[in-house]
Amino acid sequence: MTMKELTGYSNEISVFPGESIEFKISSRTSRQYKAELVRIIHGDMNPAGPGYKEEKVPSRIEGTYQGKYQPIYFGSWGYVPACRHFAALESFTLQAIIWPTTVEKGEQAIISLWDPASGSGAYLGINEVGELCLVIGDNGKVASVASGRPLLSREWYSVAASYDADSGTATLYQVPHQRFARVDDHASKTVQVSSAPVFNGKTSLSFAAMPRSLDESRHVARLFNGKIDRPRLSASALGLDEIRSREDPHVNRVRLHSAGLVGAWDFSRDIKTTTLRDCGPYQLHGETVNMPVRASKGANWTGEEMNWRHAPDEYGAIHFHDDSVYDAGWETDFVFDVPKDLKSGLYAARVQTEDNGDEDYVPFVVKADPASTRNKLVYLVPTVSYMAYANEHMPTDAALAQLLTDQVATLRPNDVFLNEHREYGASCYDTHSDGAGICYSSRLRPILNMRPKYRSWLGGTGSSLWQFNADTHITDWLEAKGYDFDFITEEDLHYRGVEALAPYTVLMTSSHSEYWSREMWDAADDFKKGGGRLISMGGNTWYWRVAFHETMPGVLEVRRNEGGIRAWASEPGEYYHSFTGEYGGLWRRQGRAPQAMCGTGFVAQGFDLSSYYVRTPDSFDDRAAFIFEGIGKDEKIGDFGLIGGGAAGLELDYADRNLGTPPNAMILAISEGHTNRYQVVLEEILINYPGTGGDESPLVRAELVFFETAYGGAVFSTSSIAWAGSLSHNRYDNNVSTIVANVVDRFLDDTPFEEPRA
Repeated sequence: MTMKELTGYSNEISVFPGESIEFKISSRTSRQYKAELVRIIHGDMNPAGPGYKEEKVPSRIEGTYQGKYQPIYFGSWGYVPACRHFAALESFTLQAIIWPTTVEKGEQAIISLWDPASGSGAYLGINEVGELCLVIGDNGKVASVASGRPLLSREWYSVAASYDADSGTATLYQVPHQRFARVDDHASKTVQVSSAPVFNGKTSLSFAAMPRSLDESRHVARLFNGKIDRPRLSASALGLDEIRSREDPHVNRVRLHSAGLVGAWDFSRDIKTTTLRDCGPYQLHGETVNMPVRASKGANWTGEEMNWRHAPDEYGAIHFHDDSVYDAGWETDFVFDVPKDLKSGLYAARVQTEDNGDEDYVPFVVKADPASTRNKLVYLVPTVSYMAYANEHMPTDAALAQLLTDQVATLRPNDVFLNEHREYGASCYDTHSDGAGICYSSRLRPILNMRPKYRSWLGGTGSSLWQFNADTHITDWLEAKGYDFDFITEEDLHYRGVEALAPYTVLMTSSHSEYWSREMWDAADDFKKGGGRLISMGGNTWYWRVAFHETMPGVLEVRRNEGGIRAWASEPGEYYHSFTGEYGGLWRRQGRAPQAMCGTGFVAQGFDLSSYYVRTPDSFDDRAAFIFEGIGKDEKIGDFGLIGGGAAGLELDYADRNLGTPPNAMILAISEGHTNRYQVVLEEILINYPGTGGDESPLVRAELVFFETAYGGAVFSTSSIAWAGSLSHNRYDNNVSTIVANVVDRFLDDTPFEEPRA
């Protein structure tokens, strides 16, 4: 199996004509590579379908480039730049409250004061056998002290290390917040040390890491897994009573100017930002690196308040992880200046080595100029969902992967590469190395499952597609049928709101538009309520609520709260987004079930075979006549397709008036014949009972739904991820294709739909 040579990413996911986009490429062996611009039309390699389609586009990026290896320095930590207050230290005390999660991992730094150039300073950390330790550096000469008592993972400790310059002694304090019978994890140890720590003008302070180079934001070692709460630095050797008194979470009550306090960092401040606020006398503020998890409950969390905005003092911890990544930070290799006349579409920078043929694609969207476009149909590229699934490791990490699909997961080259190169980060379906769920995901890194030609382990039989390439079934069909349409991304919808949809009459969504921010939801809802026409082309839509960071581009947050199909669950008390303070989890649990948006919502999933739909009496109503023009009365709809062999599959949605399906909604067709691999979703079950599989439960179904809205608009929902995989069957001449064409044609017609009667 060929190993990946080239990987890349871009600084933007969508651009207007006239704007620029930067591409950052890494070549693992520094080979030369060629670059060119292509338009992606159909990403599915399956020969049973139309086949792979791309179109080369002449551009100024075309040429040969000298490759260079660009590493990713991953792991989250925090730093405070070097300053005179660190350089002046002689005696000192480092202290914090910690909740370590991988004490067995080996050496980890909790707080470090270190100059990597000279090997000087000191750090409080965990040693190779899981004990609290203090390490002292004197121009490369190192001395260390250990507590002699291993810490317990996932327990709170007050920890501190002091050094008395006059006596040359160091003291460690390891105080558990909860004592267990027959567990001896309390320690207090004072020893004479052979070396005195040396601090200088290059000594910086770091949390959860020790710098390996003078580039404070990039390269570190001894990354810590776990939470750090209320770190303090004093310019004197304190006793335990004074150390514990400075743990007061109300930092205004800490005696800031007594006993040489240098810094008192309060992680409950500025939670929405990357700032580490120092409430000490010198205001030595710091920054986080690689997005450690904020809004994390601290050692003093009582459980009486679940919203960090209401009790910020109880959320003074940050959860650091040794495998987090936000921005790969690579240098730009080439820039594409988008021509004014380039049509809206899905494009990619294609890079390929000249000698061994390894390639990578870096996809992006070119939007249309809203002032000049004449197209009335816009396709919404689900880039937020792509980010949520970015570089997922489920086929190698998830114990249930084979049970979900009823087959052995087939690993593609990109899957193998990601398994071996964890520095590329993982998805919001994976867990960190300490078992905590990954709640942040960024697009500022190569996303190797967001590529044309990629096949997924999760996409059922046949083409085995999920997300990106499955969505090209839709855009390929639109192009094959001759429709003029534009592209926008979900990020555009988030940041520009309903204004992004202003030029358009029809909004078409993807095969799996699962993740929505409030801004995205409101924009789509305003479009619909204003008379816009909505075509939902997939299943499990409008499901999870996400948030975007207010200042850091290209990163989302999802908190997997008290319901829903989840790969992991958020910790109790950590249900509110750190980026915005909004409650996370399912939209359904916040009074916005998907049924209220598009008429149907998630009800069942299965990942083997897809099935078909049968028409209902509603489909013969005059209101639906335009949809079924050319469709026989007894035809099975979609008993064919590239995704599992049918149009109803993978994840299915259904109508429910109690969840918001409009009273005028028509259920036009219902799927049947699903295997027992399909199971009803958790939020539909109040008590476990037998009979929730596809061959037993009537809830396992997808429903085609249509309804009119105010001001002459309308909504049509297919309610299945597999639906799009049936569009190209028989060279696009089939009943699934006919139904969608009938809907698109009527929705593009400006004639108002009849408004529902009051």
